[in-house]
Amino acid sequence: MLSPGEERAIHLATEAIELFDAGHREAASRNLREALSLAPHHPEVTGTLLKVQKDETQGHHLLDLCRKYTANKDESAGKDASLYLRTDGLKPPEEVALQCLMLLLAERPHALTTTQDDLISSLVRQNTSVRQFFSNRLQVSVTTFFDEIYDRGDGAAVCLDTVVLDPSVWPSEKDRYHCECELFLLFIAKLMESGHDLDGRSLKGIARLLAVDAEKLQHLVDDEGLEVILSSLDSRLPAEWRGQATLATVKYLQVAKQAGEERFSRLIAHKITKARNDDIVVAFSAAVAVFPVSPNAAASLFLSDEFMKALMPLASRSSKNRNVEVALLELLNAACVSTACRETISKRFSDWLSHVLTNGSDETSDLAAVILAKIRTSETTNGAGAVASQTNGKVQEEDSVPELVHRFKELMSQRKVEHVPHAIEGLAFSSVKPDVKEQLAEDRSFLKDLIQILRPHATNSSPTSASSVLYGGLTIIQHLTQFLPNLSEEQKKMAQLKAYANAKTGEARSGPDPRQQDEAVLSRCRAIVEAGAMPLLVDCAKTNLSSIQSLVCQILMSLARDRSSRGSLAQQGAVKVLINMAAPQQGNAGAETSYYASHALARILISVNPALVFPSSGFPSVTSAVRPLVSLLSSPETAVFTADQPRDLLPVFEGLLALTNLASYPDESAPETIVRQGWTVLEDLLLSGHTWIQRAACELVCNLMACEAGVMQYADGSKQAAKRLHVLLALTDVDDTATRKAAGGALAMLTEFESAITAVLDRPRGVELLLSLCQDSDAELQHRGVACIRNLTSLAAGNTGVRARKVVKDQQGVETLAGVLKRTSNPAVLQTGVEALKPIMQ
Repeated sequence: MLSPGEERAIHLATEAIELFDAGHREAASRNLREALSLAPHHPEVTGTLLKVQKDETQGHHLLDLCRKYTANKDESAGKDASLYLRTDGLKPPEEVALQCLMLLLAERPHALTTTQDDLISSLVRQNTSVRQFFSNRLQVSVTTFFDEIYDRGDGAAVCLDTVVLDPSVWPSEKDRYHCECELFLLFIAKLMESGHDLDGRSLKGIARLLAVDAEKLQHLVDDEGLEVILSSLDSRLPAEWRGQATLATVKYLQVAKQAGEERFSRLIAHKITKARNDDIVVAFSAAVAVFPVSPNAAASLFLSDEFMKALMPLASRSSKNRNVEVALLELLNAACVSTACRETISKRFSDWLSHVLTNGSDETSDLAAVILAKIRTSETTNGAGAVASQTNGKVQEEDSVPELVHRFKELMSQRKVEHVPHAIEGLAFSSVKPDVKEQLAEDRSFLKDLIQILRPHATNSSPTSASSVLYGGLTIIQHLTQFLPNLSEEQKKMAQLKAYANAKTGEARSGPDPRQQDEAVLSRCRAIVEAGAMPLLVDCAKTNLSSIQSLVCQILMSLARDRSSRGSLAQQGAVKVLINMAAPQQGNAGAETSYYASHALARILISVNPALVFPSSGFPSVTSAVRPLVSLLSSPETAVFTADQPRDLLPVFEGLLALTNLASYPDESAPETIVRQGWTVLEDLLLSGHTWIQRAACELVCNLMACEAGVMQYADGSKQAAKRLHVLLALTDVDDTATRKAAGGALAMLTEFESAITAVLDRPRGVELLLSLCQDSDAELQHRGVACIRNLTSLAAGNTGVRARKVVKDQQGVETLAGVLKRTSNPAVLQTGVEALKPIMQ
């Protein structure tokens, strides 16, 4: 039966044919676009599209639009042509696309509007014939065709990159590489031309080529070329241009390694020695861009005597140039990434920063506050909670960390766009301190303000916004919710020795700060949940930035540690978010994010009813949670464990508990998926030397006996099944009572199957171990043991039944059961015991 959308699409497609036959191609195209949006895969719609494309020759609708746009300068026709090319399914025939391109290139760039840029970009993206034409023209003369295309727009210029990076349209790699090198040099030359009108265009071309092929192009970057790229890092230029210049610089330094770093340092030092304000701003801006990606090279430059001599006169109260002052502050801020640089800044610039803090403009004061927060947070805190400056032995009250934090909170409460980034950056660094964590977590209004400020950035498509304000804000939340790492006994001893060695004379050696202990962190986690963090985290999880996703997973892993919050987190969508982020990802960072997400998912699913989280139909399905949880049971492939750094078994334990809960799901799809994906590693964990791990694994096996796939692992009559049953029988005789209960429960269900009964009888001590359960002082173990014996004596038929009753009798089963019945007052044990004895006594 057709849906309303499909019916509408078929009607539109039929009308499109009629309109096309009547010569109304524009109306037919509109109908066809709408039909494709409603039912893109319906046979009648796709058939109509093919018919229209086949029938169109010189009268193709797109070609008509391009003629109107180029000949009549009809802007609306150009917009319609652009819309046509952006509509899924409306790819023009290769011949038509090439004719459209010819019409566009026949006009001078400045004779057409910017719509030509969209049209050329779309044609290159969709049609091989157009890319082949670009390739052919570039092979004739790169310079001539570059000049013909460059002024038509950013997209058109970047299409040149697209073509030279597409090997399928080139006769040989030699030809492609030659044109790529020529194109790269032309982009560099354009960037060197006076004025900045089209810098963003040339920078895009340079950045894209270096991003893809830096290894092959690095030899083309000489001093002059690198200098012009570095000049585009000027903080006074638009952010988009600086972003492209940063990408180009980073890619070059990554492949050029030491030679590139030396060239970078030499060029920056040369600009500094010129002592001209513009050169100083450019030099500082370039250093700011390089610090995050190549901190060692940037720090060496910053700490050099020549560089420091140039900096000191600029950090004076008499400095009047605002651009230089802002550039210097941004440099000091970026340099704080290095410990050695922070120490130097604290020693040489603290007084000046304090002066700027109280006397500067809003922008410079905010920057000074961020820098002071970074260096104060890194310094040693004395008993009074203030920080001793290496310059004068004391700190002004307004420079102390608590006062700086108060300042940042005030700035955030004002909600002014220009203040928020600096305030969040300062708090992101300050919040590593335990006292600041408490100061922030106890201020419920601040937490709500923080979340409300971050939410628009979480849904903002701008990568700059997402990678600065959002990352900084999530870092604050991550610091507030971060627990101390789980340490082995050996690691705890080493930590105590290290703390003792580092402790100063007279300092108390009382162990970790109470504000870092689990109870304090749990309290902060509850405050974060109550402030409404979950909707923010759901929005953040939708971004494509791996750094943001990693923080979201770490925060959720901490929040889920509080049992009382798990239901609320699940109700607000945490399970769906974590299942999505637990999907396998590329690279070490991606694998770490998946691991965090899987662990957080396990913690939530330990405590919630699976039937309430996973609907019987729809997403997420209960089986989608199995793979992430099973992944926790195995050691990470890249992990290396030693006596000093043993494996953290908490994720394994919590993963087993979550799977045990899932195995109770009413639908057998969950336990069957667990058996299929996790049985191999589960068998290994049954033999674990860690009591809690062995217990949790055994409890999971017990729950899996409720499904056919689990039972068949023990009851298919194979030798492997018999070996597995032997392990399960052995687990009824371990010291841990909970493990014995789980093993007994699994056997009580298994012995309902005759093949399992046979396997028990074949084991020399099989029946003896079951009878020993009957004699246990624990009523639950008694019940499980008696149920197993009842199954042996009552359920087995034929020769197996005769044999079972004989073995039980020979093992003094009658006396054992009689003794149990005399001692117990448990109705369930009494009834089951009578049922077990009756077949033997007959």
